[in-house]
Amino acid sequence: MAIFAPLAQLNGRQWRAFSAAFLGWTLDAFDFFLMAFVLHALADEFQLPIPRVAFAITLTLMFRPLGALIFGILADRYGRRGPLMASVLLYSIFELLSGFAPTFTVLLVLRALYGVAMGGEWGVGAALALETLPAEARGIASGIIQQGYAFGYLIAAIVFGQLFEKIGWRGMFFVGVLPALLVLYIRSGVEESPVWKLGAHQKIGERANLWRSITSNPLLYVFAIVLMAAFNFMSHGSQDLYPTFLTVQRGFNPHTVQNVTVVMNIGAIIGGTLLGALSQRIGRKITICVCCVLGACTIWIWTGAASPVLLAVGAFIMQFFVQGAWGVVPAHLNELSPSGVRGTFPGFTYQLGNLITAFAAQWEAAFATSKFPLPAPANADYGHAMQIIMLGVFIVVFIVTAIGPEKRGISFEAEVTKAA
Repeated sequence: MAIFAPLAQLNGRQWRAFSAAFLGWTLDAFDFFLMAFVLHALADEFQLPIPRVAFAITLTLMFRPLGALIFGILADRYGRRGPLMASVLLYSIFELLSGFAPTFTVLLVLRALYGVAMGGEWGVGAALALETLPAEARGIASGIIQQGYAFGYLIAAIVFGQLFEKIGWRGMFFVGVLPALLVLYIRSGVEESPVWKLGAHQKIGERANLWRSITSNPLLYVFAIVLMAAFNFMSHGSQDLYPTFLTVQRGFNPHTVQNVTVVMNIGAIIGGTLLGALSQRIGRKITICVCCVLGACTIWIWTGAASPVLLAVGAFIMQFFVQGAWGVVPAHLNELSPSGVRGTFPGFTYQLGNLITAFAAQWEAAFATSKFPLPAPANADYGHAMQIIMLGVFIVVFIVTAIGPEKRGISFEAEVTKAA
């Protein structure tokens, strides 16, 4: 297909950088979503209600901006590879330690530390890949890289369906140490970003200053943070409680939850890839706005369908458009970023948006429990609550995107040369 043609032109160095970013985000999401699948088990283990246990997800999201800031600053000053490896290694270690948590308080501490480590991966990995690839490949590469998130969710669903009944929630976190192996691949095969090396050679790296960038472009930072807050609520609002909805409200067994979630994430992967590539032709903003309109039209079947098959169809279509819009984001933010802080700007604004919406899973659970109570064992109509919230989120994402800027196809190298 023509949309994949830019990938056929990549050389070995470009493929390795691209695959490192994709795998880093995939394994990051895999570790993150293991928590979403075991919320009910943690609630039983620690004798706590699900909304309170969901705070573990919230805490991870709250600490991700700190990681994006720390690892982003290091990436702008010392290069992309080292901070990327450190992020992957650390989040793998904290995932493993989560499986040993003796109390819920200890688990919360570990999930906070995991959030710091996880927060560094996305921005640094995307900068490394998109600075290495040619401009015409950004759309398709952006879509595929971002769908590492959905692919990681899919892997987590399979691991949950196949292993949870055998190894329990602690064993799920033990499996989560596997991403550490990616560090060996990055260390041995991935080269530094040529754009960063060009900037460092011309002393751009020494002049890169996040605070100076913020004061010079305040409206750009405000826009990016608000946009990412809306985007993150769109993603977490449609995904984090979905396994709980399937398990608790619909009463599905782990294998059925696995199957529905796998189909859902296949839709996400296809949507993110195709629509990310399409944005290279029709524009970043138009692609996102179309996804919002069509995603809103899918809400009725997404949680309202009666059978597992129809729910899977609805989830497939919903995530096709949710992650289709997300497939545009890595390219969109990197193109909007000031050149001297590209290691920091995309990840930092993304994760600050995450911070604003960090309580998404808790808000949804509390909204469902208070406004739509049901008899035990469901206790709440999660599906109805999620429908109402997602309609509002789609509207907000559409409006914020429509009024914002776009720099599709901008030359990163030319920006560095101009800045010098």
